[in-house]
Amino acid sequence: MVLRHGIVALGLLFFSIVLQAQPVSFADLAKHAEYKDAKISPDGEYLAATAVVKGQTVLALIHLADRKIKVISPREDDDIIDFWWAAPTRVVYNVGLRRGGFDKPLFTGELFAVDADGSNPDMLYGFRKTGMSTGSHIQHATAERGTGRFIAAIPDDPHHMLVSVSSWDAAGYERELPVAYRMDVRTGDKIRMMTAPMRGATFVADHHGHIRFAAAAADDGSVKVYEHPVDGDGWQLLPKLSNDRSTPIAFNKDDSAAYFRCPAEPGFGICRWDPAKHTLAPLWGNATVEPDGLLQGLAEDSIIGVSFMDGRAGLALFDNQSADAQALMLLMKQFPGESVQFVSGTRDGRLSVVLVDADADPGAFYLFDPKAKKLTQLLSRASWINPEQMAIKEPFEFAARDGLKLQGYVSYPPGQENAKHLPMVVFVHGGPRSHDRWEYDPYVQAMATRGYAVLQVNFRGSDGRGYDFARASEHEWGGKMQDDVTDATRWAIAQGIADPKRLCIFGGSYGGYAALEGAVKEPDLYRCAIGYVGVYDLNMLFELGGTQDSSFGDAFLKREFVHDKAALAKRSPVNQLDALKAKVMLVVGGKDTTVRPMQGLALHQALLDRHIAHEWMLDPGEAHGFYDEANTAELYTKLVQFLYSNIGPGVVGAAAPAAAPAH
Repeated sequence: MVLRHGIVALGLLFFSIVLQAQPVSFADLAKHAEYKDAKISPDGEYLAATAVVKGQTVLALIHLADRKIKVISPREDDDIIDFWWAAPTRVVYNVGLRRGGFDKPLFTGELFAVDADGSNPDMLYGFRKTGMSTGSHIQHATAERGTGRFIAAIPDDPHHMLVSVSSWDAAGYERELPVAYRMDVRTGDKIRMMTAPMRGATFVADHHGHIRFAAAAADDGSVKVYEHPVDGDGWQLLPKLSNDRSTPIAFNKDDSAAYFRCPAEPGFGICRWDPAKHTLAPLWGNATVEPDGLLQGLAEDSIIGVSFMDGRAGLALFDNQSADAQALMLLMKQFPGESVQFVSGTRDGRLSVVLVDADADPGAFYLFDPKAKKLTQLLSRASWINPEQMAIKEPFEFAARDGLKLQGYVSYPPGQENAKHLPMVVFVHGGPRSHDRWEYDPYVQAMATRGYAVLQVNFRGSDGRGYDFARASEHEWGGKMQDDVTDATRWAIAQGIADPKRLCIFGGSYGGYAALEGAVKEPDLYRCAIGYVGVYDLNMLFELGGTQDSSFGDAFLKREFVHDKAALAKRSPVNQLDALKAKVMLVVGGKDTTVRPMQGLALHQALLDRHIAHEWMLDPGEAHGFYDEANTAELYTKLVQFLYSNIGPGVVGAAAPAAAPAH
C-alpha cells in the first residue's frame, strides 16, 4: 500500500513537471488583455477601467465598496480609446474605429459622458449628436463636424471641464485650428474661451480652469510654444523655448509652477517653469533617452518625479524624503525587478491605484491605502499569463558602423539566458517613429517561448532618443536605418548569442519593409524573412498614400524620403528580388488602410512571376496588424512553423510545432 502511494505521488510529481514544462499556448498569448487602464474617482468611491469584452474595448465602472460592475459599451464597431474623471461622479470618454492590432482605433472626434453608477449616458460632442442650438452665448450641444478633445477637469467646478474643438470643415486636408471651450459635463453645452495660435496645437491648462500654454510643431519640424496670460488677452510666443524645443506638459498641484520637457547638458530633461520670472530650471536630465513622462504621486495631479526607459523602466524622484516617495519605495520593495508606479489617485491622496508590470508580466492594478499601508489587488491585465514561464528581455548597447550609439533588447528562451549560438529572430519595430521597450510583448513571447532568441534594436529614426536621432533617418530607408539592423544582427553573432547559420528577420509595418529589405540587401545573412503588413514599394507609398495632401504631411515626406523615383525604386524590396536568397513569408490584412494591401499583393505577384516559392497569408477581415484572437493564434502558429522549417527547432524542444488550426 505504501509502495502504491509512493508510485502515485511520483506520477503526480511527473505530471506536474510536464505541465510546467509546456510553453504558454498561442491561444493564451493571442487573448486580448482583460483590462488596459484604470483610474480612481476623485472621491475614491468608484474605479473606471477600460476592459475588453468579446474583442471590444468597453468602459467598466466599479463601485469599490461592493465591487459591483456596470459595463458601458460603445457602438458595435467602436472601441473606447481613453477616459477621464471630469468630476467625482462623472466620466468622460472618447471612442474610435478599430484599424488593426498595430494602430490605435481611429478617433471619431466624439466625446461621451456617463455617471459613475452607469446612469445618464450622453454624447456631449460629435457629428452624430442630436439637439438644437440657440442664439445665446452658450452654445447648446448639437451635431458638429469636428474633433473634440478633453483638456482638463476643473477641480473647483464639478459641472464643467475644458475641451478643445477642431472643425473638420475649416481644416480640409490641413491640420486643424483648435478652439478651447468650457463645456458642461452633463449636457455638452459650451462657452468659447480662445482660439489656438497655430494649427495642430495642443493646450495645457492649470487647475483653475485657465488655458495657459499652446504648443505645436511647424511644417519644418520646429516647435512653437505660446503663453496666454491669466488676466490678459492674446497669445505670446516664447521664442527661447521654441528654439530649444522645450514643450509644456502640466502644472503642479497648486499652479505655482509648470513642468516642461527641455534640453539638458547633455541629452534630455524635465524643467520647472516659473510663471513670474519666465525662467526654466532643470530638475532631471538623461544623456541618452527622453523622459516617458511625469511621475504621479499619491494624490490626483500630484507630481513627484520622472519616469523614463533607459534599457529597463526607470524613475527619478524629485524629493526622496517626501511621503509620496517613501510610499512608492515601500511598494517597490514588494515587487523587485518590476516597474511600480502610481497611475491614479483621489483628490486628497487617501487612496491610489498602482500599476505593477514588467517585460515578462502584462501587469496588474492594485489599490493602495497609504495610511494603513495596505495593498489590495484590483484588476489583472492577463491573469492567465504566468510570468515565470515567460521570456525576459535583456537590454544591450553597441555602436553602429559609423559610431552612432544604439540600444536594443535580446529576449532569451525561458531558462536559456546563458545559452550560446541560439537560433535567432531579428524583430524590427514599425513606425519607424516608435521604439522597442522593456515591456511585455506577445509577439516576442510567441517566438522566445518556442526556443528562439529575439533581437530588437532601436535603429536611427526611432523615437525616444531626441529630435536629432529621429531626423538621422531622413533619406535613410534602406540605407543607414537598415545598416543599423544589420549591425545589431552582427553584434549578436559576435557576442556568441546567435548562430550565424540560423537567422531570420521579421517585422510589421515599417518593420515589414526592413525585413524584406534586409533579405535583399544582405542576402547571405538571413535564412528567412517575414513581412507583416509591410511596405515593399516606396513609389507606391507615395502614389496610394494621403499623407502628402496636407502641407505638414507633404513637408514630412520631403524630409523623410529622397525625391527621385529611380532612387526610391532601388530601395524597394519588390525591385531587388534578383538578390533574394532567403525564404519569404508575407502576411497581409485585407482591410488595412494604413499600409494598403496592394503593397503585399504586389510583392506576392512579383515572387510568383519569378517562380519563387513563399508562404502567403492574406486575411480579408484583418487590418494593420491582426486583432481577432483566433486569427492571431493562427498567425503565431504559422510564424513558428515557418521558423522551424527554415532555421530549425528552437532550443526548448526539437519536436515540430503543431499544425495551424483549421480556420
